[in-house]
Amino acid sequence: MNNRWNQFIYKCWAPFYDAFFNNGMFYQARKKVFQDVHFSSEQRILFVGVGTGADLAFIPHEVNVTAIDYSSEMLQKAKDKYKNPSITFHQMDAQQLTFDSFSFDVVVASLILSVVPDAEQALKEMTRVVKPKGTILIFDKFETKKKSAAFAKKIFRPFVKLLGTDIGLSFEHVFEASRDQLILKENSSVMLKGMYRKIILQKVDE
Repeated sequence: MNNRWNQFIYKCWAPFYDAFFNNGMFYQARKKVFQDVHFSSEQRILFVGVGTGADLAFIPHEVNVTAIDYSSEMLQKAKDKYKNPSITFHQMDAQQLTFDSFSFDVVVASLILSVVPDAEQALKEMTRVVKPKGTILIFDKFETKKKSAAFAKKIFRPFVKLLGTDIGLSFEHVFEASRDQLILKENSSVMLKGMYRKIILQKVDE
């Protein structure tokens, strides 16, 4: 995967994305991810890879939200659905965030680490812009330790990458590069027996 290919493939996905990834079990999984997360009007929230805005439905209207996505077509879908003045949208690369360090209380990253070409770099950027003791909330798909599932993924992984996502990404590998700055608070299954997970990270107090 690379940025140019992702830009093309998500331009193609944009008209259909909600039908596939914001309905049925995906909607229930997103709901489960956010059900115990509490936001306040004093917080600054960053959505990295907001896509068509599926997760914004779970955020109180008064919360200060900044939402970014690399795909202008996906971002426009989110803008069309959410005209709340407390939400600002920017086209931006998750691997090169233009925000100052320590800018946000919470960073939300849904189905983005498995999409970007360099997941480790994207997590490093999220870690940089979140405040000390701030939270990074991740909803994404990662490889499981089941050997039968691993064999199938090994075969299909290159083909699925052409659709704009990686089904063989290791969270443990991605996390390792930022381990000294983050505390793992939760790593739980929300769908498909652990393939899709809710992960909560807290930045250490600097």
